[in-house]
Amino acid sequence: MDCPSIPVMDGIEFRMQFFDKFRKKRIPFTCQIEVTARCNVRCSHCYISDINSKGELTFPEIQRIIDEVVDAGCLWFVLTGGEPLLRPDFLDIYTYAKKKGLFVVVFTNGTLVNERILDCFIDLPPYAVEISLYGATEETYERVVGVRGSYRRCMDGIELLLKHHMPLSLKTVSVADNQHEIQAIRRFAEKLGVAFRYDPLINPRIDGGMGPCNTRMSPQEIVAQDMTDSKRFETLRKMYEWSLKWQRSDLLFDCGAGNKAFNVDAYGQLQLCGLARKFSYDLRNGSFHDAWHNFLPKVLSMKREKSSRCDGCKLFVLCGMCPSWSELENGGDEGPVDFICQVAHLRANALDAHPKEATEESRVLTLQS
Repeated sequence: MDCPSIPVMDGIEFRMQFFDKFRKKRIPFTCQIEVTARCNVRCSHCYISDINSKGELTFPEIQRIIDEVVDAGCLWFVLTGGEPLLRPDFLDIYTYAKKKGLFVVVFTNGTLVNERILDCFIDLPPYAVEISLYGATEETYERVVGVRGSYRRCMDGIELLLKHHMPLSLKTVSVADNQHEIQAIRRFAEKLGVAFRYDPLINPRIDGGMGPCNTRMSPQEIVAQDMTDSKRFETLRKMYEWSLKWQRSDLLFDCGAGNKAFNVDAYGQLQLCGLARKFSYDLRNGSFHDAWHNFLPKVLSMKREKSSRCDGCKLFVLCGMCPSWSELENGGDEGPVDFICQVAHLRANALDAHPKEATEESRVLTLQS
């Protein structure tokens, strides 16, 4: 008897369909919580603007938030900052989240990883630890983070995690000061056998400060970098092809934030995401249930009131444009951001100019000509 054929779905399509189902059902699948806004390095591209611990959530307050998000169906719990390991009670927070059955992911710069942290991770393994590695060399890394001695501490943290077989991945931002080492960082990650990703799209600080924008690569440099990475280039192609089939709505926020994921800052303010600080709900004086079922739906129901060149544009997946980014960069939440608009159009031109079967060598040759 012939067996029916099973359709094969690639990773991009699977994630898009998975995302769409959770978006429609509004299950609070992923919580990202900034347990502190403080950090022990001074990256010029950083979008977090606070540097002190005054008013940060206490451990009992974080426990209550964890209890409430778990009751609501949360599974993934991202501990970030600032630098989360700066909190003296980090392991208390981590352990409590793990024992509540959450898949815990830790975002860290790795410089504070020590044997005490590892002892806890060995007993209660994280789902993942993501370390930001800002350079392949000490000189470049410390130029980006602004603190001498931090490169060696970061590398020691990576070594310690790998020694104990922790689920590690590396990531970075691609900025003017480290763009020449992105491929070297990728090769380093491959040598270690860990995943690697990078992001070249730098936004202003959440207080509106434009300092991070001074670290950006040019749109042309960003797309040139895309074209020298075959895997990244083809991922962009699949996202582009998917977006051409997607019908955008007239909602102000139609990215999925607030439908399956949300952000909680260091002071207990719940938002759609880490950039969307304009619309916040105070969890200290309210409940997650009220925030998820009453506050966020009101924000998500807001519609665009002004027309712009973004209307009808099919390139939104290639640019990452969002109202919150527009608010930070332009002072209004409905206009396009010229920087990422240029990146999107250059990416689309590059994808259109190079068919799927084009090799990395042919793209580089075209780029150089």
